[in-house]
Amino acid sequence: MSASDSVRPELIAGRDTQAGAGVPAARRRRIWPPGVIAAVVFLALLAFALALPRWVTHYDPLVSAVTQSLQPPDAAHWFGTDRIGRDVFARVIYGARYSLLIGLASMIVSLAIGLVFGIAAGLGNRWIDEPASRAFDVLSAFPSILLSLFVVTFLGQGIVNIAIAVGIAGIPKFGRVVRSRTQLVRRANYVTHAVTSGLSRRQVFFRHLLPNVLSAVPVIATIDIGAAIIAVSGLSFLGLGPQPPTPEWGVMLAESRDVLRVAWWPSVFPGLAITLTVIAFSVLGKYLQRNFEGRTR
Repeated sequence: MSASDSVRPELIAGRDTQAGAGVPAARRRRIWPPGVIAAVVFLALLAFALALPRWVTHYDPLVSAVTQSLQPPDAAHWFGTDRIGRDVFARVIYGARYSLLIGLASMIVSLAIGLVFGIAAGLGNRWIDEPASRAFDVLSAFPSILLSLFVVTFLGQGIVNIAIAVGIAGIPKFGRVVRSRTQLVRRANYVTHAVTSGLSRRQVFFRHLLPNVLSAVPVIATIDIGAAIIAVSGLSFLGLGPQPPTPEWGVMLAESRDVLRVAWWPSVFPGLAITLTVIAFSVLGKYLQRNFEGRTR
């Protein structure tokens, strides 16, 4: 047997080992962590309940039965009943429509305003950048719930006003990221090459700058929805959002606080819905943030 024949099996074995070691690593990179999978599944179920609540429960969230008030959870009422006999599970399911949609609307308000001012500050000179940056600093100096409370007190109660108030409080989150991202992209080599190639400012903006700036938006938006839901529920708890008997999670907490000592379920289940929803959005947002930062590096 020649020397080359004796070496060849080892080389082949080495190649197979390296290839086999590389495949699981690649697969592991493609597999989502269990926490992210749980968050996605929970949000998918929540979206299904939001779109088709009648498929989830046959109870009407507004119909009361005083004779069944404060019934503990059982086979008929999975989450029990509240103090006037309404099914708590039905109210939690239908309440997702209000809490999530108001949170989504407030996020869109923050995104729209923050995107405009962030891009203007990132592209403009210091006479535009300085006032926009100071405005972001002033808004960030106040706690979000306190600023939302001030704005909704000025605008008045209502679903639209609470969405605007929470949206204004979230402007700095989007504005600062968009501003820094715009300044980074405008100095990139591909943007400089596009300008020197003779493309107009409009073409450079829509083809190169805006798509790369918007790539960071989904990460912030996912995290911001969770914060917006907390703010909306807090303002509703204080009576500044949707009014009873609207099945909104914050309203449910406010209605059930008087019976907390004798019945825990009218408060625990809407509070648990808020907590799990915020955790799910936060887990998904953090995962998207890590992937985005890895791609940018």
